[in-house]
Amino acid sequence: MRLILFAALSAILAVSAAAAEEAPVLKGAQAFGGWQADRPGVWRLIRPDDMPKPNTAGSASNGADEAAAPKGVKPHVPQGFSVERIASGISNPRVVRVAPNGDLFVADSRAGQVRVYRLGKDGKVVEKGIFAKGLARPYGIAFYPAGNPQWVYVADTGSVVRFAYHDGDMQASGKPQAVIEGLPTGGHWTRDIAFSPDGATLYVSIGSGSNVAEGMGKEPAGWTGRQPRGAAWGEEKGRAEVRAYDPDGRNGRTVATGLRNCSGMTVQPATGALWCVVNERDGLGDNVPFDYATTVKDGAFYGWPWFYIGDHQDPRHPGARPDLAGMATVPDVLIQAHSAPLGIAFYDGGQFPAEYKGDAFVALHGSWNRGTRTGYKVVRLKFENGRPTGAYQDFMTGFVTSDAEVWGRPVGVAVAKDGALIVTEDGSGTIWRVAYDGAKP
Repeated sequence: MRLILFAALSAILAVSAAAAEEAPVLKGAQAFGGWQADRPGVWRLIRPDDMPKPNTAGSASNGADEAAAPKGVKPHVPQGFSVERIASGISNPRVVRVAPNGDLFVADSRAGQVRVYRLGKDGKVVEKGIFAKGLARPYGIAFYPAGNPQWVYVADTGSVVRFAYHDGDMQASGKPQAVIEGLPTGGHWTRDIAFSPDGATLYVSIGSGSNVAEGMGKEPAGWTGRQPRGAAWGEEKGRAEVRAYDPDGRNGRTVATGLRNCSGMTVQPATGALWCVVNERDGLGDNVPFDYATTVKDGAFYGWPWFYIGDHQDPRHPGARPDLAGMATVPDVLIQAHSAPLGIAFYDGGQFPAEYKGDAFVALHGSWNRGTRTGYKVVRLKFENGRPTGAYQDFMTGFVTSDAEVWGRPVGVAVAKDGALIVTEDGSGTIWRVAYDGAKP
């Protein structure tokens, strides 16, 4: 009898998992849901033509109150996966990156520290430490060179520094060495970093200093560049862009502009392309404009502050730059407005089912600028043959407890050495590990 019941239960679970995988894709306005409709397995597909008209008068202010995590409650993940909290009590866990030996390096931004966690064979923390402290809002972390790193690079809000590193170091053995100095501070302060596949280029993201350059003067007469310039635009000079440098910080140049806040960067293993997840502007209504994930093309312009999602004119800069109309690159994957994507990682591990290979995970921090809150979850971007389909799927949900309160806000995502997914969230200051154990009853 037990065997019959077990077989029946296994069949039901298999059907449930398949149904989630093959669930219909919500498109257009149907994809603009709120937190109540979020659940693992829900697919969404948003296209540029789905963009509603802007509504500055309808812009909401709806910040979430942070609540304590309910006792015994875990985030929701798809059938066949399990989720466990592996660290807690962290002030402000943000970016997480995995060292070649498997250690987790976590930027504890508010505390000015980079923490390190060593995992055992069961995926639980067996040792932890403070790798570096006394930093200024550390965020991005990168190992150089890949495979056998000699340095750990850390992006502070106004600089990039590096620490000498030997495999397995739990604490930096020396003082930080300045690599890049004088980066713009304030405004969107997060600076992420990533190396090109050949290690020859260090990419640095720099967000804007304001929402949409409100109240600033017009461009100087005759100016035809794609970045704000001149005294009236001084606050935004050299911002809303991705830069490239040699590993020693020399030969800096601008790669792409018009990226309001590329808060998370990574390189796609299958193609070597640089990817950004971008927080778009606020103040244009519940569903305008879409946030996004995109490849960062050399020389491309992504619209900020005059345009968004292609050729949509921001009504707060009417007719300001007609020479740039039609010039803005349309992002690859559009995400519901005000979701606030912060972290991205491609799945190249061997633990999850084969259909996850090559897909990307994005952490949505959640935003204040929507009547019904959205975000506060981790989603999976679907890829086929290395190219995004544009669709994304709810993967890790359950951090919102009511219309007013949330207990978790995902920030960083990374693939552990054993193929599990690591997620940081700074609402409760925790780190979670998502593993696949679909073979278990």
